[in-house]
Amino acid sequence: MTAAKGPAMPKGAPSLTEILIQTKDVPWRAKSLKGLHEKMLWRDEATGATISLNKFEKGAGIPKPHSHASNQFMFCLEGRYVYTATNTILTPGCFYCNPKGNVHGPTVAREESILVEIYDGPHYPQVPDWYTDEQDAR
Repeated sequence: MTAAKGPAMPKGAPSLTEILIQTKDVPWRAKSLKGLHEKMLWRDEATGATISLNKFEKGAGIPKPHSHASNQFMFCLEGRYVYTATNTILTPGCFYCNPKGNVHGPTVAREESILVEIYDGPHYPQVPDWYTDEQDAR
């Protein structure tokens, strides 16, 4: 038996490979900001675009207002994650879109929170001072 071929890709389209990850089998990586953990699911090294799971322990959050170098998208899977300056609250099922350059934050997890986070390019224009490991800002 042979695998069925899908439609031909347009000329110049990137070569894509399917990815399947059982996220429960991927360990959480502690970031240098206390209480923040990550499971990186996908990264495009050429553009800086990423898809990750982020877990904030209760009381953890991003300590200062900041902006991003690309568009940020988040979907809340668990918890209660609050943007304290605007009282924007992400609860399970909430989708959040933050456009490139928009200043937002600080944030705090009112309970342990797990968020799917997507960037369509690099995360920050420069490494924020709350990270001591440059890898955490990618």
